[in-house]
Amino acid sequence: MRTKRLLSYAATFHCHKIPPIIKQSLQSVKKSSIQSDPPLILKGPSILATNLIRSYFDEGLIEEARTLFDEMPERDVVSWTVMIAGYTSFNCHNQAWTVFVEMVRNEVNPNAFTLSSVLKACKGMKSLSNAALVHGMAIKEGLEGSIYVENSLMDVYATCCISMDNARLVFNDMKWKNDVSWTTLITGYAHSGNGYGGLGVFKEMLLEGVEMNPYSFSIAVRACASTGWVSFGKLIHAAVIKHGFGSNLPVMNSILDMYCRFDCLSDANQCFDEMTEKDLITWNTIIAGYEKSGSSECLNMFSKMKSEGFSPNCFTFTSIIAACATLAALSCGQQVHAGIVRRGLDGNLALANALIDMYAKCGNISDSQKIFSEMSGRDLVTWTSMMIGYGAHGHGKEAIELFDEMVKSGVRPDRIVFMAVLTACSHAGLVDEGLKYFKSMNDYNINPNKEIYGCVVDLLGRAGRVKEAYELIKSMPFKPDESVWGPLLGACKEHRLPNLGKLAALRVLDLKPNMMGTYIILSNIYAAEGKWEEFAKFRKIMRGMGSKKEVGMSWIEVRDKVCGFIANDKMGSHTQYVYGVLEMLIRHMNETAYEPDIDCLLHDLEGET
Repeated sequence: MRTKRLLSYAATFHCHKIPPIIKQSLQSVKKSSIQSDPPLILKGPSILATNLIRSYFDEGLIEEARTLFDEMPERDVVSWTVMIAGYTSFNCHNQAWTVFVEMVRNEVNPNAFTLSSVLKACKGMKSLSNAALVHGMAIKEGLEGSIYVENSLMDVYATCCISMDNARLVFNDMKWKNDVSWTTLITGYAHSGNGYGGLGVFKEMLLEGVEMNPYSFSIAVRACASTGWVSFGKLIHAAVIKHGFGSNLPVMNSILDMYCRFDCLSDANQCFDEMTEKDLITWNTIIAGYEKSGSSECLNMFSKMKSEGFSPNCFTFTSIIAACATLAALSCGQQVHAGIVRRGLDGNLALANALIDMYAKCGNISDSQKIFSEMSGRDLVTWTSMMIGYGAHGHGKEAIELFDEMVKSGVRPDRIVFMAVLTACSHAGLVDEGLKYFKSMNDYNINPNKEIYGCVVDLLGRAGRVKEAYELIKSMPFKPDESVWGPLLGACKEHRLPNLGKLAALRVLDLKPNMMGTYIILSNIYAAEGKWEEFAKFRKIMRGMGSKKEVGMSWIEVRDKVCGFIANDKMGSHTQYVYGVLEMLIRHMNETAYEPDIDCLLHDLEGET
């Protein structure tokens, strides 16, 4: 009787009982095992039961598979291996290891497939000690030369060891290697964060003339993306075309993702346009790439995706919401929110968190608060997003209350949460409260990093306690960077402290010598003191750099379209209306006798800012 027929027979029992025909066969084996020759009688029922165990696992009936396995009076290495492999396939790694131990105690010698399966369980448990025991058994049983065992050993060592040394040793000792061997080693390097090591192995693979497969290219592309090595990425792209994988969708999705990670959006767009086949992953990748660059093209791609019949999922909406937040496109964000609700995805935690952030960045903190209050479940990101929103809107007291509520609910704060509450206190002028939370970090065994110290310096500086902020910098347990000196420089500029300002500016330039804005501030300080030689010196440096201060940009959303504006912008049909309104505002400022603070502009030369 075939396995499918046995499974359909078993399905008639509500509890998935073992089919009677199997139980009868097993019972007959028990009764006749004393009188007859066991091998002749066991062969049929044992194979049948093993096949049924495999079928049970295929159908997800793990308990039934175990029950049948326990009913078997005699179990050979194949039966044990099927059981171990079945447990491993369902990530029941501890159960798989227990079966292997039981097998060894029953003095059943494993084969190469047994050890390969149990090594996968060791990888799942992240148990290096168990993997070493299996490695020793492989040597004892003479199976260390099996390519299945050696590939699995490489995989488990790459996963469980701190370095790739052990995996590389196994690879180097292999007499025979296949494409899986090479790909496993590249994967190990890529997942360990050593992209260059993975690319080195990939080059060896090409030089050895090993037959390439799509996964080899996909993992090599992922390794390259982690290094930022653009030129090598283009070489891999060319090799993909040369080996005939240019129409392989997973490989081309990896290439597209690589260009997006490199921020080479023109190459990414060309790759996208040339793809003969696209799936939802393709669209999500290009949309996420444009979103990370802050381009409004992200929204256009979203519209194109829908027009071509693709339905967005949670990953799509996450990128689109982030784009709306970056562009402050509130109307577009509200439409996206409606689409999420319409598709029944409003209960998704990641999307709810993104919506809280989007509404806050678009100036609608009340809707952020509404979403937050209606959430049935919250994680650390939820609380942090709401606190950052409160801080950006100057609601320091609300941020503090939210922090206290979060702690009471049992959620443990991390550094990002403390940065959020410190920033909120800084914007709201709650200096003492902010210092209290800074000191309370010790209660959670969190050591302040440079970013935290930068927040506290900003907190003190905004309140005019600039010298106290400088003393804090001097007491830091590590060398401050621009994230610390920058807030101090801003405070010195705001509170007119030129001596300390010069010190802060010089420290920033030591760390970031190409920051044009810092040169401008420093030269203006020297000009205000009448030190024209120093002023001229820094202006000469600025001219020699040949760069300009980054131009400020603003944008608004008009009729579902995002319009951007930069200083002295003369392009576009809308500019005449913009300058008309600007002239009206200037006349209104003059009529009200408004006097702007132009100290920081007095010595900015035309064309240099």
